[in-house]
Amino acid sequence: MPENAALILIDVQNHFDDPALGRRNNPDAEANMAVLLDAWRRTKRPVVHVQHIGNPSLPHHPGRDIKDIVAPLPGEPVVVKSVNSAFIGTDLEDRLRKNRVDTLVIVGLTTDHCVSTTTRMAGNLGFTPYIVSDATATFERISFDGKLHTAEAIHTLALVSLHGEFATVIDTQGVLGLLQSS
Repeated sequence: MPENAALILIDVQNHFDDPALGRRNNPDAEANMAVLLDAWRRTKRPVVHVQHIGNPSLPHHPGRDIKDIVAPLPGEPVVVKSVNSAFIGTDLEDRLRKNRVDTLVIVGLTTDHCVSTTTRMAGNLGFTPYIVSDATATFERISFDGKLHTAEAIHTLALVSLHGEFATVIDTQGVLGLLQSS
């Protein structure tokens, strides 16, 4: 894992604790994110928090806040976005290129929305993205045909569609192993 590989934490926000969102997979995702964040901080690698605020003209809502378990430290950048991709309408790409970062380790919420969209764009922009399977999560959904799809199935299919084309799917222990070997 390169010394300048950036950990990108996408939308790890209080909103995703709302029971109205339905059943979620991977209840340990935030704990795994925190383990990776600690490793990045200890090895002094770059960290970027991404916060989805939707319509910036709306008043502040506590659901927008980044969860305490991965809260930014002073000096850690927070990229604020209003769409699914962390690259659209933000300075994320410029920030990464300015710091000569080409490898991204991506974690966050939700696997099939903002995490996937950002990962796809990262791959298309020429970055080398890794997406951490047990440090991402999503929710069950009812599809266009009225069928309920489990959070596990949606999560797995999102990762399947990314692996090998847009990113390398890896788990937390695999990332920690790459850090130790570098």
